[in-house]
Amino acid sequence: MLIPYPPYIPRTKTTNGKQLIFCEFRKIWIRFTPEEWVRQNFLQYLIQIKNYPASLIAVEKEITVGELKKRFDILVYKNDQPWMVIECKEQDTMLTETIIKQILSYYSVLQTNYLVITNGNQTECFSIMNTTIKQVEIVPEYKKSESN
Repeated sequence: MLIPYPPYIPRTKTTNGKQLIFCEFRKIWIRFTPEEWVRQNFLQYLIQIKNYPASLIAVEKEITVGELKKRFDILVYKNDQPWMVIECKEQDTMLTETIIKQILSYYSVLQTNYLVITNGNQTECFSIMNTTIKQVEIVPEYKKSESN
Protein backbone atom coordinates (compact mmCIF):
# COMPACT_ATOMS: atom_id res chain seq x y z
CA MET A 1 0.00 0.00 0.00
CA LEU A 2 1.06 3.57 -0.61
CA ILE A 3 1.01 5.93 2.35
CA PRO A 4 -0.25 9.50 1.80
CA TYR A 5 2.37 11.31 3.85
CA PRO A 6 1.22 14.69 5.18
CA PRO A 7 3.24 17.86 4.60
CA TYR A 8 6.04 17.87 7.12
CA ILE A 9 8.98 20.21 7.54
CA PRO A 10 11.31 18.74 10.17
CA ARG A 11 13.71 20.74 12.32
CA THR A 12 17.17 19.98 11.00
CA LYS A 13 20.69 21.24 11.55
CA THR A 14 24.23 20.33 10.59
CA THR A 15 26.79 19.61 13.30
CA ASN A 16 30.36 18.52 12.59
CA GLY A 17 29.42 17.92 8.95
CA LYS A 18 26.52 15.61 9.86
CA GLN A 19 22.89 16.41 9.16
CA LEU A 20 20.68 15.98 12.23
CA ILE A 21 16.92 15.96 12.71
CA PHE A 22 15.05 16.74 15.91
CA CYS A 23 12.80 13.83 16.89
CA GLU A 24 9.75 15.29 18.64
CA PHE A 25 8.95 11.87 20.13
CA ARG A 26 12.37 11.25 21.68
CA LYS A 27 13.09 14.95 22.30
CA ILE A 28 16.63 14.59 20.91
CA TRP A 29 18.70 15.48 17.85
CA ILE A 30 19.63 12.37 15.88
CA ARG A 31 21.46 11.60 12.66
CA PHE A 32 19.19 12.23 9.66
CA THR A 33 19.65 8.94 7.80
CA PRO A 34 17.45 7.60 4.98
CA GLU A 35 15.80 5.23 7.48
CA GLU A 36 15.17 8.14 9.86
CA TRP A 37 13.42 10.01 7.02
CA VAL A 38 11.03 7.05 6.68
CA ARG A 39 10.52 6.80 10.47
CA GLN A 40 9.79 10.51 10.94
CA ASN A 41 7.40 10.70 7.99
CA PHE A 42 5.56 7.55 9.07
CA LEU A 43 5.19 9.02 12.56
CA GLN A 44 3.66 12.17 11.02
CA TYR A 45 1.28 9.97 9.02
CA LEU A 46 0.17 8.19 12.21
CA ILE A 47 -0.56 11.37 14.15
CA GLN A 48 -1.72 13.74 11.39
CA ILE A 49 -3.66 11.39 9.08
CA LYS A 50 -4.63 8.46 11.31
CA ASN A 51 -5.06 10.54 14.49
CA TYR A 52 -2.96 8.28 16.70
CA PRO A 53 -2.23 9.93 20.08
CA ALA A 54 1.45 10.95 20.11
CA SER A 55 1.57 10.20 23.84
CA LEU A 56 0.90 6.50 23.11
CA ILE A 57 3.74 6.08 20.61
CA ALA A 58 7.20 4.85 21.62
CA VAL A 59 10.16 5.27 19.26
CA GLU A 60 13.37 3.21 19.17
CA LYS A 61 13.13 1.43 22.50
CA GLU A 62 15.17 -1.60 23.49
CA ILE A 63 13.57 -5.00 24.04
CA THR A 64 15.06 -8.43 24.72
CA VAL A 65 14.35 -11.07 22.09
CA GLY A 66 15.63 -14.37 23.42
CA GLU A 67 19.10 -13.47 24.64
CA LEU A 68 19.54 -10.58 22.18
CA LYS A 69 18.97 -6.89 22.78
CA LYS A 70 16.95 -5.38 19.88
CA ARG A 71 15.38 -2.00 19.17
CA PHE A 72 11.98 -1.63 17.57
CA ASP A 73 11.35 1.45 15.42
CA ILE A 74 7.81 2.41 16.46
CA LEU A 75 5.40 0.90 18.97
CA VAL A 76 1.82 2.10 19.43
CA TYR A 77 0.00 1.36 22.68
CA LYS A 78 -3.73 0.94 23.18
CA ASN A 79 -5.47 0.21 26.49
CA ASP A 80 -2.03 0.21 28.18
CA GLN A 81 -0.88 -2.69 25.96
CA PRO A 82 1.39 -2.86 22.91
CA TRP A 83 -1.01 -2.70 19.93
CA MET A 84 1.05 -2.13 16.78
CA VAL A 85 4.75 -2.52 16.06
CA ILE A 86 6.25 -0.83 12.99
CA GLU A 87 9.59 -1.59 11.35
CA CYS A 88 11.05 1.11 9.11
CA LYS A 89 13.68 0.59 6.44
CA GLU A 90 15.30 3.07 4.10
CA GLN A 91 13.61 3.60 0.74
CA ASP A 92 16.09 1.48 -1.25
CA THR A 93 15.51 -1.59 0.97
CA MET A 94 13.12 -4.19 -0.37
CA LEU A 95 10.47 -5.52 2.04
CA THR A 96 11.58 -9.14 2.17
CA GLU A 97 10.91 -12.25 4.22
CA THR A 98 13.95 -11.31 6.34
CA ILE A 99 12.19 -8.10 7.45
CA ILE A 100 9.00 -10.03 8.17
CA LYS A 101 11.02 -12.45 10.33
CA GLN A 102 12.56 -9.46 12.12
CA ILE A 103 9.19 -7.95 13.01
CA LEU A 104 7.83 -11.38 13.99
CA SER A 105 10.69 -11.65 16.49
CA TYR A 106 9.49 -8.36 18.02
CA TYR A 107 5.95 -9.72 18.03
CA SER A 108 7.11 -12.77 20.00
CA VAL A 109 7.91 -10.38 22.86
CA LEU A 110 5.38 -7.57 22.37
CA GLN A 111 2.29 -9.60 21.33
CA THR A 112 0.76 -6.75 19.30
CA ASN A 113 -2.44 -6.92 17.25
CA TYR A 114 -0.78 -5.37 14.19
CA LEU A 115 2.59 -5.57 12.43
CA VAL A 116 3.68 -2.97 9.88
CA ILE A 117 6.77 -2.92 7.69
CA THR A 118 7.58 0.08 5.51
CA ASN A 119 10.35 1.50 3.38
CA GLY A 120 8.52 4.76 2.80
CA ASN A 121 7.48 3.76 -0.71
CA GLN A 122 5.79 0.47 0.09
CA THR A 123 4.00 -0.49 3.30
CA GLU A 124 2.65 -3.88 4.36
CA CYS A 125 0.28 -4.24 7.31
CA PHE A 126 -0.73 -7.48 9.01
CA SER A 127 -3.30 -8.20 11.70
CA ILE A 128 -2.88 -11.01 14.21
CA MET A 129 -5.87 -12.58 15.90
CA ASN A 130 -5.64 -15.87 17.79
CA THR A 131 -2.30 -16.72 16.12
CA THR A 132 -3.77 -16.14 12.63
CA ILE A 133 -1.85 -13.59 10.59
CA LYS A 134 -3.55 -11.90 7.67
CA GLN A 135 -2.52 -9.01 5.48
CA VAL A 136 -4.78 -5.97 5.66
CA GLU A 137 -5.28 -3.31 2.99
CA ILE A 138 -4.91 -0.21 5.16
CA VAL A 139 -3.24 0.86 8.38
CA PRO A 140 -6.11 0.74 10.90
CA GLU A 141 -7.58 3.84 12.43
CA TYR A 142 -6.88 4.41 16.10
CA LYS A 143 -10.15 4.14 18.03
CA LYS A 144 -10.00 4.26 21.81
CA SER A 145 -13.06 2.10 22.42
CA GLU A 146 -11.93 -0.87 20.32
CA SER A 147 -10.20 -3.80 21.95
CA ASN A 148 -7.89 -4.41 18.98
